[in-house]
Amino acid sequence: MTLSTPMLAGAPLLAGLIGSALVGAAPAPQQAEHPVTAPIAGSMTGPGTGPASVAPQAGIVEHVAARTPADQQRVLDYWTPQRMAKALPIELLGLVTSGKGLLSDLTGGRVLPALTGQTAGQAVPGRTARTAVPRHHAAAAPSASTVGTRWGSGGLVARTTGRVFLTVAGADFVCSASTVKSANKDLVVTAGHCVKDGAGEWAANWTFVPGYGSGGKAPFGQYTARRMFVPDPWSRSGDDNYDVGMVALATSRGRHVADVVGTQEIAFNAPRGGQAYGFGYPADPPYDGGHLVYCAGRLRNDPHGQTRDQGLGCAMTAGSSGGPWMTTFNAATGRGTITSLSSFKYSDDQRTMYGPYFGDAAKALYTMAGRA
Repeated sequence: MTLSTPMLAGAPLLAGLIGSALVGAAPAPQQAEHPVTAPIAGSMTGPGTGPASVAPQAGIVEHVAARTPADQQRVLDYWTPQRMAKALPIELLGLVTSGKGLLSDLTGGRVLPALTGQTAGQAVPGRTARTAVPRHHAAAAPSASTVGTRWGSGGLVARTTGRVFLTVAGADFVCSASTVKSANKDLVVTAGHCVKDGAGEWAANWTFVPGYGSGGKAPFGQYTARRMFVPDPWSRSGDDNYDVGMVALATSRGRHVADVVGTQEIAFNAPRGGQAYGFGYPADPPYDGGHLVYCAGRLRNDPHGQTRDQGLGCAMTAGSSGGPWMTTFNAATGRGTITSLSSFKYSDDQRTMYGPYFGDAAKALYTMAGRA
């Protein structure tokens, strides 16, 4: 089968998504990670001819991010408008650096062609160097079947979905994420590779901007990460079945993110298949990262049988990693139930996005992070 890669739409992919050195980016000091001692039972079998690569017990690994008010202010000060504008989709990390981590392990450190069409060895241009691309206008009404349309119907999803800005290996990147209902009112869900580079390093300067581009670049404030959580199989080996990250945020101006923008519901062990809507901020052409985009259609199993992930017809490009997938979604209100997220594509099928199945491991991750 063809090698997969967490959300690299439009390029030869690999697996693990994170990536490369931007001049001037400086990572924050890293804190030690803390594996949770209580393991979660649950072995899984893939939907194809063989078992998925899943550990019989999946623990949770925690990382302390910006804990103190001073740390949080340092992160907020770091993200100037200029740095945000130059941040690249996280999927480009392993394509332009030969540093340690999941992507370099899979590629042997070689540089691969990037999403914007360069050949191996060419530098990835910044946002300002890219050529003009046609705008994707929002449809008059939400569609139940689309591979990538600008969301123009407002509602709760336009507030709860946002962009993530982060630093890995000295470079600045972007992902997507969503607030989710939790006990601490501080929780967002995103892809594991938007939090930690598989077996590599944790992201630094992690900041969530809900409703990005809706009436302003940060209409509801910016929220730094306090604590980050990923399943142990993702932390150890970048297992696509566990490409989920949960982040407990600090407050912004004394207010919890849930009280400012609201939250979406989340469900685990849901029936497979059915209709889903996926959201995110794709940043590679023909998108520019400035607008919320959605895909909609029926879910289907991984045809290669390599994961328990489900596929959704979706042409969103890099930058949409971590964006929420919702079922029982009400297009009129923008409210739904998150049951997966944008994770990876196979290199021979750029019109299908795959997302991890939220089972017992994701539920335990959510429970712990929601109380942090």
